[in-house]
Amino acid sequence: MLAAVAAVASVLALWTAVAAQGATRQPVAAHPVAFRLPGPARGHGISACEQELEASAPGDPPRLVIVGASFTAGVGSAPAHSWAVLLARHLHWDSVVYGVPGAGYVRAGAGGRGPVAAEITRLGLRALLPSLVIIQAGHNDIGVPPARERRQVEQAIALIRGAAPQARIALLTVFTRRSPPPAAYRTDRVIVRAARAADRRVMIIDPLTAGWVFSRARDGLHPTAAGSAWIASQVAAILGQHGVRPVRIGAGQPPVICYPA
Repeated sequence: MLAAVAAVASVLALWTAVAAQGATRQPVAAHPVAFRLPGPARGHGISACEQELEASAPGDPPRLVIVGASFTAGVGSAPAHSWAVLLARHLHWDSVVYGVPGAGYVRAGAGGRGPVAAEITRLGLRALLPSLVIIQAGHNDIGVPPARERRQVEQAIALIRGAAPQARIALLTVFTRRSPPPAAYRTDRVIVRAARAADRRVMIIDPLTAGWVFSRARDGLHPTAAGSAWIASQVAAILGQHGVRPVRIGAGQPPVICYPA
């Protein structure tokens, strides 16, 4: 119990620091609504939570979709404490978060539910009408031949552009352990160059070249709850530099945040 309280306190303290970085930031939602869906999605791969979003009018609040790998799935902490869910709560946007441990632009990951292109297709962006789509991937593709990696990155961006042409796109690239191998930098460069070649408007968030340091779980790779909060704060700050801001908290309905249990 004491450890859980300490983790929550750390998250709140980190978000307080993020909010203080700029006077233009809006307050962080303290108690957003999150619908967790145990078990597999129903229907055509669309969960009940996502169906609720599809049935409602988009635009207020904006919609965010995050697809990715184990960091997005919450490995190292918990799904509810992943950087992606914390970012959604901070932005106070309606959101769908879907992470597949082991997935990449090429690697299929757990249960063959990846790669990233399959995740994007499964979510049905055309019906969700997101304002922003974030892809977190790269670590699991370390060592993949560059030409293949390039094609898969381009395919993922093309899928988003085709299904949600109004959406902005951001890529969160390679995470590694504390001593990255040279192959990690090669994969990171391929992803960044392929993304920029496919769409110059893509926002690049590159934790590898930025040398991000955060609290890690015992495996030495994945973030703890505090580490996830730190990552979310960095992503929020970089998105803020590109004009992506939290929604003002008013008397309206709290955001819907969909993520697998």
